[in-house]
Amino acid sequence: MSGFVSGEHGRNNQTFRLALRFALRELRGGLKGFYIFIACIALGVAAISGVTSVSRALTEGISQEGQAILGGDLSFRLVHRQVNEDERNYIGSLGAVSEVATLRAMARRADTADQALVELKAVDDVYPLYGALELQSGQNLVDALAQRNGRWGAVAELALLARLDVEVGDTLELGRTSVEITDVIETEPDKLAGGMEFGPRLMISTEAIGATGLVQPGSLVRWHYRVRMDPAPSIGELKQIEEDAEQTEADAGWRVRSRANASPGLQRSIDRFAQFLTLVGLTALVVGGVGVANAVRAFLETKREVIASFKCLGATGGFVFQIYLVQMLALALIGIGIGLVIGAMIPFAAGAALSNVLPVKLAVGIYPSELGLGLVYGLLTALAFALWPLGRAHDVPPTALFRDIVAAGSKWPRKRYLFATTLTVVILASIAILLAYDKRIATIYIAASAGAFVLLVVVARIIMWLAKRLPPVRSTELRLAIANIHRPGALTPSVVLSLGLGLSLLVALTLIDGNLRRELTATIAGEAPSFFFVDIQSHERDAFETLLREEAPNADLQSVPMLRGRIVSLNGISSDDFVPAQEGSDWVLRGDRGITYEAALPPKSELATGDWWPQDYSGPPLVSFDAEAATDLGLKIGDTVSVNVLGREISAEIANTRDVEWQSLGINFVMVFSPNTFAGAPHAHLMTLGWDDTVPVDTELALLKTVSGSFPTVTSVRVKDAISQVNNIVAQLAWAIRGASSITLIASILVLAGALAAGHRSRIYDAVILKTIGATRTRLILAYGLEYAILGLVTAVFAVLAGGIAAWYVITAIMGGTFTLLPVTAFSAALIALVLTVGFGLIGTWRVLGEKPAPVLRNL
Repeated sequence: MSGFVSGEHGRNNQTFRLALRFALRELRGGLKGFYIFIACIALGVAAISGVTSVSRALTEGISQEGQAILGGDLSFRLVHRQVNEDERNYIGSLGAVSEVATLRAMARRADTADQALVELKAVDDVYPLYGALELQSGQNLVDALAQRNGRWGAVAELALLARLDVEVGDTLELGRTSVEITDVIETEPDKLAGGMEFGPRLMISTEAIGATGLVQPGSLVRWHYRVRMDPAPSIGELKQIEEDAEQTEADAGWRVRSRANASPGLQRSIDRFAQFLTLVGLTALVVGGVGVANAVRAFLETKREVIASFKCLGATGGFVFQIYLVQMLALALIGIGIGLVIGAMIPFAAGAALSNVLPVKLAVGIYPSELGLGLVYGLLTALAFALWPLGRAHDVPPTALFRDIVAAGSKWPRKRYLFATTLTVVILASIAILLAYDKRIATIYIAASAGAFVLLVVVARIIMWLAKRLPPVRSTELRLAIANIHRPGALTPSVVLSLGLGLSLLVALTLIDGNLRRELTATIAGEAPSFFFVDIQSHERDAFETLLREEAPNADLQSVPMLRGRIVSLNGISSDDFVPAQEGSDWVLRGDRGITYEAALPPKSELATGDWWPQDYSGPPLVSFDAEAATDLGLKIGDTVSVNVLGREISAEIANTRDVEWQSLGINFVMVFSPNTFAGAPHAHLMTLGWDDTVPVDTELALLKTVSGSFPTVTSVRVKDAISQVNNIVAQLAWAIRGASSITLIASILVLAGALAAGHRSRIYDAVILKTIGATRTRLILAYGLEYAILGLVTAVFAVLAGGIAAWYVITAIMGGTFTLLPVTAFSAALIALVLTVGFGLIGTWRVLGEKPAPVLRNL
């Protein structure tokens, strides 16, 4: 028995070696007909390997500069308060310490002609512990911030000087004091650690911040304590210190970070963006896979006589399959190799081109694991789309040697090839999902792409079915165009598939971008209040409200107490260990959250579950949770939430959940506590002001000037300025996403060209026969032009519908916004589809019409 198995194994090896010899011999004829095949694979592999390599380079760059970005080996952050003596002693025992305070404040010109929101940063004499803060003049930071002639020094970003039209040497009013601008900031090493900013940087000393009066009980000030350890500990040691710090000072409520996660927000953004672009690259590969299938099918059509000859000489279908599978894999490896070379070069090109744009220096290099991922994706895609047509080659009959078949039938391949194709597709999708940052989004994306692919096949078949059953038309050209759409071997499936996916993705992204802009600039801007006033002290609140009512008598005012706190546990489970019910919904647990207390249900909120507490409630602390956030986290009424506020841990039971209108940008909080929860706790107030009708910009600016002058320690945020800032970020992301997504459209164009090339042989037969019976070149061009125009228009309609549905789902279900179909986007998609299909189609038709009829007629 073992000898039989051994003999079978030897014969199989011999058969494969023989198939390999035949495959390599046929490849000596060159790569003609496979340039589209190779380009499709190379493009997708280059996109995936390039994107993942750039992401890795950014991640490595953050890691290498982690100390400078964080400002130390460790960072302890508190909100509202500074460390107490015990906490300071503990931090000091770890190494050299630098104290930094950050907050938002209003900076005003000395002549009170203008004011601006600034990101204020107060630093001590040892700042920065790592990296270097460079000033335009080259002077020392300590000297620049020192007190001169009774006035503290300050350094600022150039944007602030331009915004207020001031120069170095001028004076700015800051809170209850004035500071002199002594220099301009060129580089700030730890700027990335601060997160999103709504104003330019203004930097003063920690000694000066007391004179401003901005730091009051309950003020929204973040205190950072950076530690430099000597010698620098390993990542493992840092993690252990982080855990010890949380346990040793359990009531501190501080957020501890190490250089290993110096900028977690930026890292999350990089991971999400890289995931999206990787999925776009995978979509480009899938679109290119259609080109692979077209190229393989067209190539096998030219090899029918060769395959039939093999069969006549006794070759099995499996042997034929092996020959051409080897050839396809060899060609795929050529495309993959080209794609990997391009992908390896992309980080170097990105590092050079974006050195002044990216927030962190790329750690440029060649990353084998990322390139390996591109290799795996490329091979699996090539196999997934080549196995089907190769499987059909298994059953090419020997009789094909004796008759010329212009169009192949639609016979399905054998079950073994169907199974292999399905298995390859499943493996490809599984790898994409398992390696994704957000597996839920990746699953939705891949399912949507697969659904669109299947739907496109169905649409193509429906088009052919309808075209076949249309009543005869009088126009000869139109009748010929309709016949070409449904005839055997028609280009309809290839054209619809090649353009449909690429255009659908482009339409979806453009609609998402357009709706986000509309939501920001129209809906939100129209509903949002005009101003947020932050850090209103309790003893100033009544006077501040009186001023606003005098200056803006027709405006709507809202005021609530406001504190900042961090969720430390849910149902007794640490927030670091808590697993949300919905993946990717842990944003509530990251960082500090604004919290408040209310006796009555807040406006623009509706109870979803549970009951609101009585006005005079005095029992154990209760909390109302945002309904959507509670569902995502898996919380319900009766669960407990523990928050750390002002160094004190408070536990409350969830009494109810609320549906909140976040889009209005009004005063909304994830957590609203019963009033007795924070009895006696020092806190500031948050107030909003808005008009029902649109008011002139001058009115808003005049109010801002009055408030800033009368209450210098209150921070005023003009909502339109904040929306404009966010809008600029969205616009930059949109251009980057559209640019990356154009890879898919390029792949579609390549596949379209390949599809037309694959149908070249059949078109030659048609053109020669029609010209022989009297058709003119003009009539043929018109007929083919109508055919391509119909296919392009139908594909565009599908792209608008599919892309619109995808964009609607993202905007409404994922982002919670309102969706509007933008007609310009639909028109643009239709125009692109028509131009591409008609343009490429007529180019191919012109070549077909130039063929000599004699060689074709001789074979009929």
